Amino acid sequence: MPELPEVEVVRRGLANWVAGRTVAGVDVLHPRAVRRQPAGAADFAARLTGTVLGPAQRRGKYLWLPLAGSGAGFSLIGHLGMSGQLLVQDPSVPDETHLRVRLRFTDGGRELRFVDQRTFGGLAVEEAEPDDPEGTPVSIAHIARDPLDRRFDDAAFVNALRARRTTVKRALLDQTLISGVGNIYADEALWRSRLHYDRPTSSLTRPQVALLLAGARDVMTEALAVGGTSFDSLYVNVNGESGYFSRDLDAYGREAEPCRRCGTAIRRVAWMNRSSYFCPRCQRVPRARNGG
Repeated sequence: MPELPEVEVVRRGLANWVAGRTVAGVDVLHPRAVRRQPAGAADFAARLTGTVLGPAQRRGKYLWLPLAGSGAGFSLIGHLGMSGQLLVQDPSVPDETHLRVRLRFTDGGRELRFVDQRTFGGLAVEEAEPDDPEGTPVSIAHIARDPLDRRFDDAAFVNALRARRTTVKRALLDQTLISGVGNIYADEALWRSRLHYDRPTSSLTRPQVALLLAGARDVMTEALAVGGTSFDSLYVNVNGESGYFSRDLDAYGREAEPCRRCGTAIRRVAWMNRSSYFCPRCQRVPRARNGG
């Protein structure tokens, strides 16, 4: 599933290609793509037609564009799910096999197409938070800010994480605590900070949490610079291009390969219906705590 760097790459593409344009018409080709629209596909299309798309925004893994004109007070929100793609295509380009939604614009230029093979992602027009200049949809207002957000509060995160009664990787994937971090970048941040994924959060010192946060921030910034991480053709930017950070991953997907820090073979274990990758030497397994 795309994580913060991949979604941010798409956001930047939307900011460049569709923000400020007026929607001329909407084609919903698969109802599941707008299943979060309570009144259905026709309502989705009607609410968008004639509106002007505002500056593209992101909160964690969610994207949205505030609507101006007749849609003022609402935003177009999207989530890519496992295989969703928001593509900017010339109208002459043949429809993609898994095209679900098409937005046409009054200038006759490139369309915005939502393509989704597995249909886990989706679009909706939702009410925005009152008096919010970013037009944040009400449904995602509870999601925490991410490490690359200039308003992210480092001190509050350190305190909140240490107060949780959980383990560190579970905490990193909690979108109400810190958003945008998924399985890939959690493993990478933990490798960089030399922390085992199952380490209790209550046992972490403030410097350790600060190092973990710095690791997450650094690895996602580096991923952004090369377009994110693509393991297959399902994640691409708005121009259909893949990201190349998979070549630079230090832990994720490197089972049995030597750790780039100490040479020990990277290990993969099953974890919460996913996998965790770590170096057994650099990221020591937590000692069992005595009962009582």
